[in-house]
Amino acid sequence: MDRATAILIIVASLLQTTAGQKRSNWDIYSFHINTTVTSRYAITVITSRVVNRHDNSTEIDFYVKIPKTAFISKFRMTIDGEMYDGVVKQKEEAKRQYSHAVSQRQNAALVTAVGRTLEDFKTSVTVAAHSKVTFELTYEELLQRRLGKYELLINAQPGQPVKDFKIDVSIYEKPGVNVLGVEGSLASKDLANAITKTSADKQAWVNFYPTKDQQMKCDGCGENGLSGDLRIIYDVERPHSKGEIMESGGFFVHYFAPTDLSRIPKNVVFIIDQSGSMYGKKMEQTRTALLKILEDLAEDDHFGLICFDDKISPWKRELLRATQRNLEKAKAFVRTIKDGGSTDINAAVLESVKMIKKYHKEGSASMLILLTDGDPTSGVTDLGRIQSNVREAIGKKFPLYCLGFGLDVNFEFLQKMAQENSGVGRRIYEDSDAALQLKGFYEEVAIPLLTSVQMNYTGATNLTQTIFSYYYNGSEIVVAGQITDNNTNDFSTEVIAISKNSKVIYKDMKLTKDEKLPADLSSLENFLQRLWACLTVKQLLEKELMLTGEEKEAVRKMALDLSLKYSFVTPLTSMVVTKPEGEDTQVANKPKEGEKPPITSRGGDDDDYGFRSSSYSDGDIQRFSVTSLKKRILASPARNPIQIAQDMYRGDSGTGGAGGDIQRFSVMYDLPAPLTPYRSSIDFDYDDVPDSTHHLSLATAVSATLTPGTPVRFLMTAEGQSLPLCFDIPAGHSVRLLQDPTSGLSMNGELKSSEGFKRIIIHAEANQHIQCDLNNITFTDGQSSVSFLWTQTSTSHKTDSMALTLRDHEIEVSTESVNVIILLHQKDGDSFLWPAVKQRPTNAALMGIMGKQYVTYEEDQSTSKLRIQDEEVDASKNSAKDLSIKTAPVVSCWLVELKFALQGELSDYTVSEL
Repeated sequence: MDRATAILIIVASLLQTTAGQKRSNWDIYSFHINTTVTSRYAITVITSRVVNRHDNSTEIDFYVKIPKTAFISKFRMTIDGEMYDGVVKQKEEAKRQYSHAVSQRQNAALVTAVGRTLEDFKTSVTVAAHSKVTFELTYEELLQRRLGKYELLINAQPGQPVKDFKIDVSIYEKPGVNVLGVEGSLASKDLANAITKTSADKQAWVNFYPTKDQQMKCDGCGENGLSGDLRIIYDVERPHSKGEIMESGGFFVHYFAPTDLSRIPKNVVFIIDQSGSMYGKKMEQTRTALLKILEDLAEDDHFGLICFDDKISPWKRELLRATQRNLEKAKAFVRTIKDGGSTDINAAVLESVKMIKKYHKEGSASMLILLTDGDPTSGVTDLGRIQSNVREAIGKKFPLYCLGFGLDVNFEFLQKMAQENSGVGRRIYEDSDAALQLKGFYEEVAIPLLTSVQMNYTGATNLTQTIFSYYYNGSEIVVAGQITDNNTNDFSTEVIAISKNSKVIYKDMKLTKDEKLPADLSSLENFLQRLWACLTVKQLLEKELMLTGEEKEAVRKMALDLSLKYSFVTPLTSMVVTKPEGEDTQVANKPKEGEKPPITSRGGDDDDYGFRSSSYSDGDIQRFSVTSLKKRILASPARNPIQIAQDMYRGDSGTGGAGGDIQRFSVMYDLPAPLTPYRSSIDFDYDDVPDSTHHLSLATAVSATLTPGTPVRFLMTAEGQSLPLCFDIPAGHSVRLLQDPTSGLSMNGELKSSEGFKRIIIHAEANQHIQCDLNNITFTDGQSSVSFLWTQTSTSHKTDSMALTLRDHEIEVSTESVNVIILLHQKDGDSFLWPAVKQRPTNAALMGIMGKQYVTYEEDQSTSKLRIQDEEVDASKNSAKDLSIKTAPVVSCWLVELKFALQGELSDYTVSEL
């Protein structure tokens, strides 16, 4: 067949429909998850065996989720008896190998993304017809005791029902297991029948063997099989208050969790962010959590509440005892907390330190709990200076716990500030259970049992952390180390701490060498060494965050050396996944908390604007290339990129036509304005197919692959109707908002890739204009200009023809005939602008998107369609925020295409410059 008849076929592996087609070509005939927990150290192996039942080579995916607290330590693929192992390398070296793969025109991809409690591991490999591949991934973690229990989280979603599906968990604890439970979505309803639990002496087992039929009929199951979590909950017997010490191979671990102690009364100050970005559900959930937390305070506790935005608003100036009367008054105060203003974290924390220092009582424990969702935007805003101020004020006298609400918060800043002050940072996710997350964290620190805990060891070296500010009920202190010269006779322990009434000492806790492990755990003889390495690396990474200069580099090197020695994928290392010749080289990373998933591509040479391309033929890609596609799209901002790609392939304007053997190129995710609504990873292949299918295949594939991102939604009043119209405009455009032909006033705006505008400019007379961006407002009159900050209090400025009035996060611009208000909205740490036309000229028609005061339509009840300007229009009931109001209420609306609402094309309302 003539190569000129080749078609451009788009492979969109991210689409569910396409993925479903791919899965029909291959079969997972075995999927096993095997976890062994030995003295709280869990090693999990996921093994997936797949066969390609197709008559051609097929790309097969391996996709699993692992706990965020775990380190990947091994990955292997076995294809037709040939093994391909992942190798852990220093991150910089892995990047060089990745770059080399790109330069050699091999495919390369990052395969890690981050979620709430789990991280994704993704890879793929091409398997020959009727051949098999085995994927094997191993990850390791030290289970942490919270609220009196350990939790092992296992996620399973193989992507299809599997005949041989097994999850096996084996737990070995020398003191014995006294609590064993199974929770999670995979343990509910009919699937619960597939779970068995057994225990004997020092061991416990959990087995989950769902049939293929159960994998298809359970809640949330279907053609893609089951998808969900198992959470194995357990605790151990604690016969010794001094703790449990285990030794193996010259390493030891000491678990310290005494229970024979009285609770220590606490002094706690809750520091609550009530800035504008806490609007809506965040503020509501915070109030809900605080009300529940106040109910749990003991009567001998003392507490304080400080709310802050750009001002500090304490409930009381001192800590009060948690009597029923005081608690009721505090709850009444909590119910009145409202959002508004900017964020002064520095002043809020320093005020809380002063408050808690005023109340000092022997035998009590003090702590601060900060909840915020944004960066400091008022008062002291330099992060380093804030950290220094807080560190100096607290002086290591009590811990500061920092809770970051949402994904946009600067979590590393909060984490560092907490760790510098003996606390921890924790992210609170914006889900329906956010209030429970807040209360759950409080419960972990609600009952102090010991303060100033010092763990001392004789005859030991290379110890993990040994000093702890507090020990809380339901938690556990863990110390690991190496026994000097493996001489257990000279090894001894001593724990010194302060309890409610006195100093306590636990000593002479002798370790005993653990007896031989059970047969099914015999391969884990060095587990204590790996436990020590895992805990040491985690603590070194936390310590590195707080250091600078040579100290930081020394700690970083220690963590890196251990990561490489034990093959842990940590923030300092990456795993290079090698494959058969001609296949992708891939790199698995350990993301930081809150880090966005990396943009991935299949491609080689970088091209501008996020395009990448590569060619596998002897010839060039010729005229139909990434560069020519990019130029055509950028030259026609008002046209749909889908149509441009179709026209180019058909050969219009002499740009189409592809030649040569099989060729490929890719378009990456993020395209520039005005392409931001089209985000995907697109592979283009040239191949031999019948000429008659050219246009149909191309149109179908492109339409399915280029999926819109988040547009900006506008509202338009409908005269005489209960529901307004709403329509969407892709982010990234610069648009004409308002134009008054009579006075010459005009207003243009640049849309962000979020909910509103990043810049708005109002032009009045020839030499006057007002520019509003996310930081300030600037009024220019000829050669002179004056600027205002959004955070300023009420300010005004007048000229002969115009008046400006700045209030809290809004500016009003008035002329003789027009009145416009521009609001600065803040949400989830993000800011955007929105204009509202409040007064219009009585005898002139305004132009622009907001020039139309209202639109008229008729509703057809039988067809759920609208009639606008005598044209039948598809419409759907939807909702939009009325951003012309500061509180941005959500209103119902009829969603229609822009051209029907505005009676024009988008190109009629775009401007080349503001």
